[in-house]
Amino acid sequence: MLILVLNCGSSSIKYQLFNMSDGSEVLAKGLLERIGLTDGILTHKPAGKDPYKVILDIPDHTVGINMVMEALVNPEHGVIKDIREIKAVGHRVVQGGENFKESVLIDSAVKRDIEKCSELAPLHNPANLKGILSCEKLLPGIPQVAVFDTSFHQTMPDYAFMYAIPYEYYEKYGIRKYGFHGTSHRFVAEKACRLLNMDYSNTKIITCHLGNGASITAIEHGKSIDTSMGFTPVDGLIMGTRTGEVDPGVLLYLADKEELSVGGVSNLINKKSGVFGISQLSSDMRDLEAAAGEGNPKAILALNMYAYKIKKFIGAYVAAMNGLDLLVFTAGVGENDCNARKMICTGMEFLGIEIDDEINRATKGRDQLISTPSSKAKVIVVTTDEEFVIASDTKQIVEKLIH
Repeated sequence: MLILVLNCGSSSIKYQLFNMSDGSEVLAKGLLERIGLTDGILTHKPAGKDPYKVILDIPDHTVGINMVMEALVNPEHGVIKDIREIKAVGHRVVQGGENFKESVLIDSAVKRDIEKCSELAPLHNPANLKGILSCEKLLPGIPQVAVFDTSFHQTMPDYAFMYAIPYEYYEKYGIRKYGFHGTSHRFVAEKACRLLNMDYSNTKIITCHLGNGASITAIEHGKSIDTSMGFTPVDGLIMGTRTGEVDPGVLLYLADKEELSVGGVSNLINKKSGVFGISQLSSDMRDLEAAAGEGNPKAILALNMYAYKIKKFIGAYVAAMNGLDLLVFTAGVGENDCNARKMICTGMEFLGIEIDDEINRATKGRDQLISTPSSKAKVIVVTTDEEFVIASDTKQIVEKLIH
């Protein structure tokens, strides 16, 4: 079964074409950028062939997805002969609200609910919906599946997801913690347990998805019981350019002193803060570590704050679960940055966390147990693959239609 996976942003589309007939095989993947702007870019990477790049105007998502289809069947750099070979499309949808506790087949009601949730994710859900509607035009009759970033976290108890603001705002506007990166947290937790021959449904797990956006999740009995991102992806950890948790009084104070509008505050907490704001240098951990090595005090401060906040969340989630069996690192920083992992794990021996420095230093971009034999909690690096999860969920749902 050939499944196309789409991750549509406001001005970009990431895609992968999977052959899910026997295991999984990526036939092609690529990226469209600058949708709606001049000089749009399509970068197409077919398996076993040279990459292909074209620059031209991409006025909207329908045109963009049509370009993807044409690239997939192109005689020179395509990987299939006919677009009708694609049997289903899986979409990443950021916000599913409280309606979606798992991935679903898309119908009219699902589209309406995704649109309703756009108020909760105005930068993401409208773009996700554009991708769905575009595929309806270009691949009429092909089943489509929505896989939500938030669905995995719908198992959180109310005392974990509620905010201490007047309850009426939860009832009126759905203001609560939703959490994000759920597809990745679920995937790496299950994968880590398979690799280590541990019972996923009976293991206390903390997953650290550390990239430019970052979040931590506590997983007990196979269910998310708490996660660091909140009503929006700004909450929780210090990230590349996002604040993470911050005293809301600070934002009120700065809005007054700097005469910031709501948009100005949003720009501050989303794009100007995080390790970039602290270091005044970069949002890339590689740049910060290089600068810290040269003695840059702001880079050193940013790295120390970053690791310290993650340690605090790990400690809190160990308390919430009354123990820890498995600590997982994933995503760009988690998979590739041995220095960040060492900073986070150092001084956590009282929680039973001990890593092997030599193995940790040698681990980059691959699955690897990095804890010592004497460590009470196992610590592992696991490569994430959110697109595969979307393809897998899509296959399971579509196969039920066939049978």
